[in-house]
Amino acid sequence: MPRRYMVMQGPLFGTIEAGGTKFVCALGRDPHEMRRCSRIPTTTPEETLGRAVKFFRDAERDIGQCAAYGIACFGPAAVDPSSPQWGSILATPKPGWSNVNVAGAIAEAFGKPVGFDTDVNGAALAEFRWGAAQGADAVVYITVGTGLGAGFVIDGRPLHGARHPEVGHILPRKHPKDLTFPGVCPFHGDCFEGVACGLAIAKRWGKPLSELPQDHEAHAIIGWYLGQLASALTATYSPRKIIFGGGVMKTPGLLDGIRKSAVALTRGYFADDETLMASIEAPGLGDNSGLAGGLALAEHAWLLAGK
Repeated sequence: MPRRYMVMQGPLFGTIEAGGTKFVCALGRDPHEMRRCSRIPTTTPEETLGRAVKFFRDAERDIGQCAAYGIACFGPAAVDPSSPQWGSILATPKPGWSNVNVAGAIAEAFGKPVGFDTDVNGAALAEFRWGAAQGADAVVYITVGTGLGAGFVIDGRPLHGARHPEVGHILPRKHPKDLTFPGVCPFHGDCFEGVACGLAIAKRWGKPLSELPQDHEAHAIIGWYLGQLASALTATYSPRKIIFGGGVMKTPGLLDGIRKSAVALTRGYFADDETLMASIEAPGLGDNSGLAGGLALAEHAWLLAGK
């Protein structure tokens, strides 16, 4: 049966899933019922943010004013509210986007509260709020796409510290059939992102994982790396839910491969096999986890402003 969403009552919120390829903007009160949506190519900051502001102004004229805005943003990003850089993208390989204050641009345009976090923390928060992790006190959301990253929600709050977590840049144990691949990460070579993201798969085997035959060794290798990551996160954060999203995860059978690899690698030490396998899930919100993350961040910013 399809999951039922906990519908928010009350104000209208604006949400942005700010990605390196596109900005997805929408208005809504809950992730099940977005009132309007627009996809804007990520070009220059001036053009992209200008088009986002215009979208919301036009939509608000027809639908009604937003009480707050939320931005689930590609990183690295300044997410510490006490930092003078809060709301900005930090040093990024995306040309022209380093040190761009995304949250500040939206706040200046509309004069309303703005919530801001990484896209993966936003997705984790949305899955906790409405999706596959409802009621879980410790949640990890892992996205496996062009890159690989993870967001954490502990007791209903995104995890922050000196900076946001970067689990994609942890160094894994190499698969026995993958010892010579140097990886694609420009910083670390063969970190988890460097060996298991979509770019690494294409570099090694010339095609996306979903286009390779089911008996191709790539399926076992990528499932093993991601199972190893799930095992490592089980050891460090003891999450109740580990949710895998992103384009690579659309590969048939990959989620089951991750579950089996995680069980084999943990050897029953952290949890019984059934509990561990049940903790590893697909997103309950499907492809909308990031956009719904912006919605959850907007709601949180609105509640904070009212206190």
